[in-house]
Amino acid sequence: MTNAVDFASLLCSRLCHDLLSPVGALNNGIELMADETDPEMRARCLELLAESARASANKLKFFRLAFGAAGGFADQVDTREARQAIDGLFGGDSKILLGWMVEEPSLSKSAIKILLNLALIAGDALVRGGRLDIGAEGSEIVVRAEGPRLVLDSELKDALLGWTSEEALTPRAAAAWLVHQLAKEAGGSVQVSEPSDGVLMFGATLPPR
Repeated sequence: MTNAVDFASLLCSRLCHDLLSPVGALNNGIELMADETDPEMRARCLELLAESARASANKLKFFRLAFGAAGGFADQVDTREARQAIDGLFGGDSKILLGWMVEEPSLSKSAIKILLNLALIAGDALVRGGRLDIGAEGSEIVVRAEGPRLVLDSELKDALLGWTSEEALTPRAAAAWLVHQLAKEAGGSVQVSEPSDGVLMFGATLPPR
């Protein structure tokens, strides 16, 4: 990867990968509806279609804020938008309990994107569910994942810490690289702990502007 267009392609690939499951479920549900005549089964198909549509919409809202230009032209973004995006992405997953510890009414766009992408990475690491705590105060962002099994791919850790070459980046690590780049451009840094005793910590420090 050598330019912004290539990196945008990686982010798009990640987005498409995450949308494939709920959109595919929508397609399957529509096909079932076309052939199903039993009222109870049709009602169940409608429920599945509604769930898939909701999941697709929630993912799009999250990625629009995490990857895109959501939030308008202002320098600051309302933290309630970030909370709603995270609730939408993880709130329907009964295996993950969310904790929100952000009292700031707004954060910079870069801070919001870092917070969201760290939450995304931490949530993916909770392969058997658990608790996901998100906090921000002043110039510091902290995301804590706790669960019975934590898996953080070395590719993601290397991208977060800037140890990956741009040419070696894959769509899987695009969100992690975005966190690294945003922190670097702001003059800040990213920290990642090793999973220990069922806990994994991510942190980012951004100097005040």
